[in-house]
Amino acid sequence: METSDSGSPIYRYNEEDKNKFEAASEDSSMEEISDHIEKHIGEIDMVFHEIVSDQVHIDVHWVKPTAAKPFHTLVTSGMSDKPMNTPEGVENCEYAELSICLPEDWKISEEDFKDESNYWPVRWLKFLARFPHEYNTWLGYGHTIPNGDPAQPFDTKTKLSSVVLLPSIIFNEQFHTLELPNKSIDFYTLIPLYKEELDLKMKKGVEFLFDGFDTHHVSDVLDLNRPNVAKRKKLFGLF
Repeated sequence: METSDSGSPIYRYNEEDKNKFEAASEDSSMEEISDHIEKHIGEIDMVFHEIVSDQVHIDVHWVKPTAAKPFHTLVTSGMSDKPMNTPEGVENCEYAELSICLPEDWKISEEDFKDESNYWPVRWLKFLARFPHEYNTWLGYGHTIPNGDPAQPFDTKTKLSSVVLLPSIIFNEQFHTLELPNKSIDFYTLIPLYKEELDLKMKKGVEFLFDGFDTHHVSDVLDLNRPNVAKRKKLFGLF
């Protein structure tokens, strides 16, 4: 198996690796997930429902900005309707859902989503929520997924080009996991990364990003032009 310099496995997938569709055998947890979102984040204003689904039916729950939380929050449901194919030795990580937080001025509506510059975070939520079921694999803490190989910026307005999955920084630890009688669902937030940050993670491990995240106050809320925590500051002056 191919591994990174940090020792983490590297998986590569193509269209030939996709699974044939199999209906979810698990009961939908949408109601419980909705309650979980409203308990720990806020009132759900709208759910963007899929019309056509493959593998699993992915809905996206939208919590609007408030004075206390001045940003949009989007959370999936449906990813956890099927267990993921976790490797041997990885336990209690078979079920997950994803979230992303967007700036207060981000345009969110069915009409706005016709513009890819507004829609790409939602596209990535849905893509990643379906990904482990399409390729018989799994997603979990610290996993990084590039936008192509080599990774390309998500949009012309940013140089961010991959994402890392981490527990939410903004929301309390009680949001991180939803315990149900038949399964435990982990919630991960999507933190977009620059190429240099992805390279650092692959070389040394995800923990080496955290000091930079703290220094530059990187949070769940997407900032298209935030500082690149993997770039060293240039020193000017006499030597």
